[in-house]
Amino acid sequence: MPSDYRVIERKNLLKRAYSRIDLFEIGLWLNLPYFKRLHGGWSLNEDEASHEISTNIDDEVLKEIFLTFKPRDWVIFRGKYYTLEGGKLSLKGSWQSIQNGLRWLKSIYGREFTNLMKLLISREANLNDVRRVVKRADPEELIEELENLKVIVRSYEGDKYREWRVLEETIPIIQLELGMKPSILIEEAPIKTSTAEARIGRMDYVEEERLRIKEMDRELTEYLNDLLENRLEETIKFGREFSVAKLASYLKDLFGPILYFDSLLSITQQYGLANVDIAQPHGRTGRKTGWSLALFGEPGTGKSFSTRDMILGRPSAKIPPHGIPGRNRYCGGMTPARFIRIGQAYVGRTFNFIVPEFNDFFRYKGMVEPLKLAMEQGEIKYETHREVIGPYRFTSFFSVNYNVSVYGRGYAVTVQDPNFSAIEDRMLCRLHRLTKERFVEIAKSQMRLTLGEIDIERGAKKIRDHLTLIYAAETRHPLVKDEFSYKPVMLTEKVYEMINRARGAILDEIPQRVVHFSARLEDRAIRFACAASLIEYFRSDMDYIPVSEDALRYAIRLYVEEASVRSQEIFDPEDVLRKIL
Repeated sequence: MPSDYRVIERKNLLKRAYSRIDLFEIGLWLNLPYFKRLHGGWSLNEDEASHEISTNIDDEVLKEIFLTFKPRDWVIFRGKYYTLEGGKLSLKGSWQSIQNGLRWLKSIYGREFTNLMKLLISREANLNDVRRVVKRADPEELIEELENLKVIVRSYEGDKYREWRVLEETIPIIQLELGMKPSILIEEAPIKTSTAEARIGRMDYVEEERLRIKEMDRELTEYLNDLLENRLEETIKFGREFSVAKLASYLKDLFGPILYFDSLLSITQQYGLANVDIAQPHGRTGRKTGWSLALFGEPGTGKSFSTRDMILGRPSAKIPPHGIPGRNRYCGGMTPARFIRIGQAYVGRTFNFIVPEFNDFFRYKGMVEPLKLAMEQGEIKYETHREVIGPYRFTSFFSVNYNVSVYGRGYAVTVQDPNFSAIEDRMLCRLHRLTKERFVEIAKSQMRLTLGEIDIERGAKKIRDHLTLIYAAETRHPLVKDEFSYKPVMLTEKVYEMINRARGAILDEIPQRVVHFSARLEDRAIRFACAASLIEYFRSDMDYIPVSEDALRYAIRLYVEEASVRSQEIFDPEDVLRKIL
């Protein structure tokens, strides 16, 4: 089997070399089930598609793909394992020659060369940028050398203006040569020439993750500082009017009456990440507002868009981030074994782990039990023949999506492990079925985004500021703990009354004695209602936040709809909702 890094590089190569339509044609040519369920290349998610292809081929098939399907002529790719230039694929990587060039230039130009490379790693640069860094050497001569040695490429060229950049796939080897920590783990030392390089190649997963956490903490602090200095008053003013109903209205305007609900779940989950105590009039309940989210269903229904793009942002699609800065750990391409290892770095911390292809975690045997414990925020211990991981207590949450086989009524998971239902039972789940209505909304929203008709930036910034400020207040961040108070969420009698009514109405619709969902479903509905009520932090003058009417209505809808799905849709949720709402 190829190493994980080879698969990741193969995926990035495919995504750069081919268009969305090309990837769709390649997937059909390979006879992969994922692509057969799509309704054309325009609805394809390039990230998911390139991942699906890269994990199902070897190098010989990759070579055949590039002979059969013409790649983009202008694309350049210089990886550890693959090189693409002038439309020609080579299964020989470029890192060795790049490393040799770097060493030669470093020996000639010294510190100025190092400073220039650090600049180029961070951003594109023009000749004036180079002149500010390179004082003693000839800037144009140095740039020409870097181009000739294929360390950099021209990213823009006009009549009198040029810019250069380093290719993303070459950054790790450049960082390694400059004595920096590689931004991604290189699973084996790329060029085994020194003990130091081999040591970096075998870098400890947990220690590397602790460094990543420090960076995420810094990202949150810098964002919060900027907010407090420049947008505090307008954020509080916005918060006094904002609610889950207004969030829903914002999303409906963007995506329509069907697609909006998935993004509503993702953003509401972000508010819940503060993990605020849930109280009742006589004291604490032991519950908190955090919960894990799963969107599952057919491919091409917008699952990744809601769990990943809306939270982390996707500049290429003009989608700005809505999530808390520095609190979402993206796990694309990560193996479950690596996740279980790095989880040790998050002990006592609360983050959200975004897993775009949750199915892949269960291609490895023995994953259900440790992941079930992670969902429960329990104590994880995992043993292999080479090591023992843990025990440690995982205190973070998940936002995942995965594909299932959807039928006229109900669905069937494609994960082979029969115990997977134990994982589903521990998340707030929502089924995606590619109905005609959903198909039309996806098509329209994609077209509007492409044409620039949807302006999300302004609304996203306000929501992200509001979310970040509430998160900081409720987690007692040092920058705001003296100015804003901690407020638990208070359950009301109405919450218990509505949950009881919903339970009774659901059970009345199920003819058999056995139910196919557990009481955890009610717990998730309550946690959702409390997380959604945190949106009204600035609307409450009390020392707590009562569960809002709007939040409760959405929670009851979730409870009824998921109960229907878990029961293989033997009852229509709308019939139940009409009786209780």
